[in-house]
Amino acid sequence: MPSALINVPAKAKRGDIIEIKSLMSHIMETGYRHTASGEVVPRNIITSFACRYNGTEIFRADLFPAIAANPFITFFTTATASGKFEFEWVGDNGFSETASTSITVE
Repeated sequence: MPSALINVPAKAKRGDIIEIKSLMSHIMETGYRHTASGEVVPRNIITSFACRYNGTEIFRADLFPAIAANPFITFFTTATASGKFEFEWVGDNGFSETASTSITVE
């Protein structure tokens, strides 16, 4: 079962640049491998990742078969206000996972 690990500072000062880290447990099968009997192993990857800060999208990434299993994504943003970070991963075969966390900005 997929699960997300999110690392966002609990507190920051207004204007601080903060690092956001996310890790999604997912097998990320490319669709290029074959079984011992020669059958293609179907593609099963996360195709997009997005992060919203208080409802505004601040980061988006499109992912492709070359991405490793359990994709780790890190990026920076500016702490502007207390609120909520919402994360969304979307992939093949109807895969969709969300997570959220809050930050207090002083």
